Amino acid sequence: MIELYYWATPNGHKITIFLEEAGLPYKIIPVNIGAGDQFKPEFLKISPNNRIPAIVDNEPATGGAPISVFESGAILLYLAEKTGKFIPQDLPGRVEVLQWLFWQIGGLGPMAGQNHHFNQYAPEKIEYAINRYVKETGRLYAVLNKRLADREFVAGDYSIADMAIYPWIAPYERQNQKLEDFPALQHWFEAIKVRPATIRAYDQAEALKNQALDLEKSRDVLFNQSANTIQR
Repeated sequence: MIELYYWATPNGHKITIFLEEAGLPYKIIPVNIGAGDQFKPEFLKISPNNRIPAIVDNEPATGGAPISVFESGAILLYLAEKTGKFIPQDLPGRVEVLQWLFWQIGGLGPMAGQNHHFNQYAPEKIEYAINRYVKETGRLYAVLNKRLADREFVAGDYSIADMAIYPWIAPYERQNQKLEDFPALQHWFEAIKVRPATIRAYDQAEALKNQALDLEKSRDVLFNQSANTIQR
């Protein structure tokens, strides 16, 4: 049984998509990031960066004590290696998947995240910041669109790279992007959207809707952390 410490964010969706695709039994443990659950001592033992998602694998492939993993990319890689699914076993194929996984982690996620912040959450609208991140998000969409022009998925067969990228494209409207401007990306997106595992994964988020964030009450918890947050 996998214990998944989860909230309905793009990074959280990555892991539910994998678990549903792989058919691994799992239990969701909600971590309400707007209420500050990510700072509870029991969660910090698993995720010292006070971020979701994180997992505890109570049945590691090699046996022994439970293994905890934090950071969504590390979790995807761990689960792929545990199951032998959604990552190629040959070196060239593995490299293809990993470089696109890291492209999402190092590029698309942070840039789209800043796009969300300055467009949706910042208490004041800063035109330079909004333009900067909307344009960079569009550039990354174009990179992905070009990559998908002659292939069905990002790196050969459907893989953890696709699972990592999809949830960061899903809120494209909030990012001031139009999928019709990127036809190959749009075709890829629509194909993943209707996969049964994707649908089941996003259904998990529906159960948390009654705990939706109150932005004004949650702003300090979500956006005003500093070194003192960690040191206290």
